[in-house]
Amino acid sequence: MILACDVGNSESTFGLCDGEEVRVRWRVTTDGSRTPDEVYLLLLALLAAEGIDRRVVTGAAIGSVVPAVTTPLAIACRKLTGSPAVVVDGRSTLPITLQVDEPLTVGADRIINTLAASRRHQRDCIVVDLGTATTFDCITADGVFLGGVIAPGVQMQAESLFRRTSKLPATEIVAPTGVIGTRTDECIRAGVVLGSAEAIDGLVRRIKKAWPRAGAPLVIGTGGLAASFKDLCTELDIIEPDLTLQGLAMAHALLT
Repeated sequence: MILACDVGNSESTFGLCDGEEVRVRWRVTTDGSRTPDEVYLLLLALLAAEGIDRRVVTGAAIGSVVPAVTTPLAIACRKLTGSPAVVVDGRSTLPITLQVDEPLTVGADRIINTLAASRRHQRDCIVVDLGTATTFDCITADGVFLGGVIAPGVQMQAESLFRRTSKLPATEIVAPTGVIGTRTDECIRAGVVLGSAEAIDGLVRRIKKAWPRAGAPLVIGTGGLAASFKDLCTELDIIEPDLTLQGLAMAHALLT
């Protein structure tokens, strides 16, 4: 099986993939200060916690937007699997096209989402990835990344609000019971969560209006917060929380 490593700015998601099926997944805090040995021990601990023999992991694929993490993780994965990890970036020879002005600056997660969405659905797609940032990836059926939108993520908005206001308390970011809050925490939830849902729907509608090809694209929600917005957004057609991990498994098969 392949260890897929999706390294985000705040959290990293690891998935053990059998083909394109994600059998087990873990989510940990991204920490650029870990040494390769520390990362290796972390991977061993994750496998041991699920009772998984390390010998079943025969390869690894990494998609990282945090350069300080990439090299230690690649070293640790090689020690774990006995073979070099596949590191996906703008130079990777994948069957996709980055039709943007600066292709080498496109984040690994967006490259991987392009590969996964185009191969899984074979139709035009908008991938809404809800992580530290909320990204909107515009992808054609034949694997062309057209560009997209990058917006502040839901948690980022909440943390900015808490930092810059002296009397607003840190609040768990979950859906409010209603849009008109009668307590401070409910007011914050309504503003952050429902405001984000409206922003997602509004941006998707604008992207659809500007879509350069015939037919409406499929809108896919993914990322750590996608499931929380499934019932809050009207423009999300499907939720695929493992899309990026599946794309990493595909990339590993294509690049090895």
